[in-house]
Amino acid sequence: MAFVPGSASQPTAEVELSISCRSLQGMDLLSKSDPMCVTYIRPFGESRWVEYHRTERISNCHDPHFVSKIHMVYRFEEQQPLKFEMYDCDSPSTNLADHDFLGFATCNLAQIINGGKLEMLLQPREKGHYLNSNSNLGYIQIMAEELQTNKDEVTFKFSGHKLDRKDWFGRSDPFLELHKSTESGMYTLVHKTEVIKFNLNPRWNVFTLPVRSICNGDYERSIKIVCYDWNRSGNHSLIGEFYTNLNSLLDETSSRRFTLVNPEIQAKKKGSYKSSGEIIVEKCDVRRIYSFLDYIKGGTQIFCTFAIDFTGSNGNPSNPDSLHFITEFGQNAYEQAIISVGTIIEDYDSDKQFPVLGFGAKLPPDGRVSHEFFVNMHPTNPYCDRVHGVLQAYRSCLRQIQLYGPTNFASVIKHVMKFASTYTDGSSYFILLILTDGVITDMPQTCKAIVEASNLPISIIIVGIGSADFSAMEVLDGDTVALTSGGIRASRDIVQFVPFSKVMGSPNAGALLAREVLAEIPTQFVSFMKSRNIAPKPPITSVTTLPPDPSMYN
Repeated sequence: MAFVPGSASQPTAEVELSISCRSLQGMDLLSKSDPMCVTYIRPFGESRWVEYHRTERISNCHDPHFVSKIHMVYRFEEQQPLKFEMYDCDSPSTNLADHDFLGFATCNLAQIINGGKLEMLLQPREKGHYLNSNSNLGYIQIMAEELQTNKDEVTFKFSGHKLDRKDWFGRSDPFLELHKSTESGMYTLVHKTEVIKFNLNPRWNVFTLPVRSICNGDYERSIKIVCYDWNRSGNHSLIGEFYTNLNSLLDETSSRRFTLVNPEIQAKKKGSYKSSGEIIVEKCDVRRIYSFLDYIKGGTQIFCTFAIDFTGSNGNPSNPDSLHFITEFGQNAYEQAIISVGTIIEDYDSDKQFPVLGFGAKLPPDGRVSHEFFVNMHPTNPYCDRVHGVLQAYRSCLRQIQLYGPTNFASVIKHVMKFASTYTDGSSYFILLILTDGVITDMPQTCKAIVEASNLPISIIIVGIGSADFSAMEVLDGDTVALTSGGIRASRDIVQFVPFSKVMGSPNAGALLAREVLAEIPTQFVSFMKSRNIAPKPPITSVTTLPPDPSMYN
């Protein structure tokens, strides 16, 4: 946290947890396990465990060092229980029940913070799990380090020159690992490059890391770079390693060529050993990372458009079983979603005017079907004043239209794209909130529109209302697999899908829905600005003019 003399602050800090394991149990007959670690937290005042983080899957390894780090806020005054579960991944499935359980361990965050690292014996799952409680399931080690406030990121490109041949019948398959030194004096893995097959002079792809993840903002802190020859068995062969720091990697006045040394070969050959090749720094540039708040403080405006599903699958609005049923004694799911999300967006919207679109209905006076109409039924102006105005327009619209179908998204997406395409300078960002109950019927057109929109300042939020099959929505939400259309890949992930049933029934359903729905907006927002190299404008400060000092006229 920043030091501000004469002020007060809560005793909190952002910490980074690094996870590694050793001697994990093998679950596969013909190969080693493919481990992944899932971290759970216990929210303050609650007894349930909530999933917080998943690492990457590492193939054929019983002693994994995970690249994926856990970032969380350490609060001195809270206990902050943590649970770590290890799994052997047997498929791409995200369902943990589809994978083999390897063991778990629990602790409090303070226990890790206290010593900088904590090693625990993995335990079998309770109540009759197949793992033998008497067997050694292996150990998990968690290292913690406080992260300094640093908004820089560094972009690397490395190549190799005359690397040692490690295979008898071919060239090496080299890859690099970058390790940062911690305050405890140990090194922890922060990045792995891709493997370059059959090449002793490889050129690895460009990659970018936050400066604080590689040296915690200290440009003189030691960095270890290790080169391995990849082996299918998981027992990768060491080619060589060297130690440096970020300042040396950035120094363009030097050759930026580093000698790889293999300690075992050096010990055997002694004076006759020169090196195991070279690593060349082709690119190492640092640039500032800007946050969502930096842009908002600089005047970037957020505009939110609502799109409401008026297809017949919602049910007759006059029927209490309908998802569009209006009652004086509460809000239906559509209204709850409008209030929950709109109330938060309203704070970022300067004019508080929301365009509200409808789709999938027959309109007066002739009953024509429309997939893009103004819910306030105004012929040219879709805007509603504040969230209250959105609700009024929604309720009034239900009395004037006939629910019909099908469920098409492409038209409302293209409507917002027209506006976003004229404001690509960082001054504006557009959010489209689609509230729907059904399965998309224009999937190819919707995918195409989303891929095109990924180049514009747009985020699309889809809230699933009701209990329909929303599996197609997961395809649009490209968190794990990037969306493609016609062979073209989305330039960034701009879709977030949340089923309303996930929070329905909770006493804080509105707040939980808003948190789920808006969680990815800041990241998506910043990713667009970075893709266009748009820096935020200086913070806008309000100026208050005071009356003249009377003493000046005495």
